[in-house]
Amino acid sequence: MKIQLLNEPFKVLDTKEKITIADSFVVRQNKIGGGNGEAKLYIGQENQETRDFFGIYGFGIKCFLLKKDLLKYLEETKQEYLNPEQPYLNREILPNLWNERLKKVSELPERIEFEVTEQTQIDGPRIYIKSNDKAYKLIRELSLPNITYISAVKLLDDNGKVYYYFRLFADYFGNVEHPYTIEKEQQEIDELENTEEKKVLSRARIGQGKYREELLKLCPFCPITLVSDDRMLIASHIKPWAKSSDFEKTDPLNGFMLSPTFDFMFDRGFLSFTDDKKSILSPFLSKMTYSKLGISDGKTFSHLPVDGRKEYLEYHRTELLKR
Repeated sequence: MKIQLLNEPFKVLDTKEKITIADSFVVRQNKIGGGNGEAKLYIGQENQETRDFFGIYGFGIKCFLLKKDLLKYLEETKQEYLNPEQPYLNREILPNLWNERLKKVSELPERIEFEVTEQTQIDGPRIYIKSNDKAYKLIRELSLPNITYISAVKLLDDNGKVYYYFRLFADYFGNVEHPYTIEKEQQEIDELENTEEKKVLSRARIGQGKYREELLKLCPFCPITLVSDDRMLIASHIKPWAKSSDFEKTDPLNGFMLSPTFDFMFDRGFLSFTDDKKSILSPFLSKMTYSKLGISDGKTFSHLPVDGRKEYLEYHRTELLKR
């Protein structure tokens, strides 16, 4: 797979999909438990897979963050800063911290480079890294524990140099949306006076009711797996419910019928499509995962219904696809 970042081409060598940010790693202002936070980050067990990705014992690697990713992460975590679900020790200052951090990130260059080294003084089967660079400290400062994870993509540039592209993501215990956002959406539906409209929107929100019925008429099977048993299909919005107008929320053209695994990938931005029915894969899943799923980048799905959906797909590629 090849990608372009800030107009520079890279070959994707592999991906470390998920490095969870624990409470012990973040700065004190973000903590749930006690302590001041540790600068070392656990990246995986001592095994061949980890070594193949990061390097031999005592490795040092060149890494970078992108400003646009950090801004997106702050947007994704804004509700947790403003309406925290977790019992942070300093929850009352989180709204101010979000504003301060947004300003700080906005002033950064587009690409922020740093280096990390393996912490060889730590014995045991766990591998840790550390860095004194400002970008690494910024990761500790921005990250909210438990809901934040890092994906690291191992890249090769045109000069034969290897870099590790780090990106922060938020995952609300299995949900894309923050619990406060979900509650607010449902509250807006509940406040509608028109009972029928309330029913239609409520069911469309979870891919049910008339929205699903109309979508099944247009797309009676998963265009990837060709499974046609509607019990095995999910009505998946292309443009997310939370970002859609009232019309778009129930528009059957704003959706595909997908098998559960591919619905999850599409919903989470690991998979999208071009207007000419080709798959676009995110580099933030590993080659092994894609191989096991039997899907590749640039594969044509001739049964994908794109007519009337191109504006929705453009939104999905621009706003949701993790690329």
